[in-house]
Amino acid sequence: MDDAASFLLLLPPPPSPPTIPTLKELYGDTLTQVLKEADLASKDSVQPSVLDIALAIPHLAAQSAIPRSELYAPTQTILAAVYKLICLIAAQEQINVEDADGVDVRILPVAWSPQSTFDASACNTSYGPVLDLQSLAASQRPWQYAFGVENDQGEVFVRAFVAAKQAAANHHCDCHPTPGKPKSASTPRLSAKEHHHVAVGGTFDHLHIGHKLLLTMTAFALDQTQSESIMTVGITGDELLKNKKYAEQLESWSDRQRSVHRFLDAILNFASPEAAQPVMQEIKEPGPNGHAVNIKYPNGLNIRCVEIWDPFGPTITEKDISALIISAETRAGGSAVNDKRTENGWSALDVLEVDVLDSKETSSPASQQNFEGKLSSTEIRKKRAQKTASL
Repeated sequence: MDDAASFLLLLPPPPSPPTIPTLKELYGDTLTQVLKEADLASKDSVQPSVLDIALAIPHLAAQSAIPRSELYAPTQTILAAVYKLICLIAAQEQINVEDADGVDVRILPVAWSPQSTFDASACNTSYGPVLDLQSLAASQRPWQYAFGVENDQGEVFVRAFVAAKQAAANHHCDCHPTPGKPKSASTPRLSAKEHHHVAVGGTFDHLHIGHKLLLTMTAFALDQTQSESIMTVGITGDELLKNKKYAEQLESWSDRQRSVHRFLDAILNFASPEAAQPVMQEIKEPGPNGHAVNIKYPNGLNIRCVEIWDPFGPTITEKDISALIISAETRAGGSAVNDKRTENGWSALDVLEVDVLDSKETSSPASQQNFEGKLSSTEIRKKRAQKTASL
């Protein structure tokens, strides 16, 4: 089998608060089963299996009325907890979710609650990271296998998805976002600061679940209701990484950039194959931040992957960036960026955090080591180096 196996898992709304014990009780058996199935399928393919997890998040169902900035924290908490549970299960069951030989897991936030309704004749968005259930059902993703949670909540969510899938099959929508025009919202937004240019930075070597959480929440923080929005991803240049441990296993900047965009496209682009495709352009100019790959989508979203040569990147050279997304362990870096911007007489960035995914709930030292190996580029390189040496 050469083509990647593609799985869809529909997870009903999480408990509140979304603790690991309560999530494990609700999702654990199903997640374990589906991860095992996807891992088994990956062994028969040269490509990793794809597991899209459609996670119902009720508070997002009112997103047209509530500013995205106010939804950031509760959404981040849920996604971080579910990604952590995935890592815990993968560590316990020795399932590979960290490289090209394993399972490519992606959480798709879905704006749905049991009270949600939809209009089969309405035209919905084709762009994430947050979709309504109808848009997800109409997306034409090539899922070969679909699973749900076998309880009352899970069955309601599955039935709603099946109904949306049938409605999408019976109603073909030909409308697509018009370049240069903002998408309308059905309810006026409350007064709050929204971000039309957000930034994130990192090495992004051997893209793992921690990276996926960081990139997802960066995309989430971006307000895409205007004619143009920009997500700048600073990716560390190769020259700065020469002294990293197991440097011979480091991916090149180009490979890391492609991995970042491949993941972002997977959580953002749900347009049909017949719709206009994103336009990609590589920029090579002298000076700081001169090398970049720009990807422009038909809805006005711009993803800029910039090669950076210092800890600041475009955050201190581009005034219109208004938010920086970081992991909690790099909080000092956000402060340093704002100190530099203050020196320039610019407004400080809103610094938004994602949780650090730790191994507190692992059951044994071996599982703890396996868990950490799924969230550390260094540990992934170490494992690959050991594998290469044993050949």
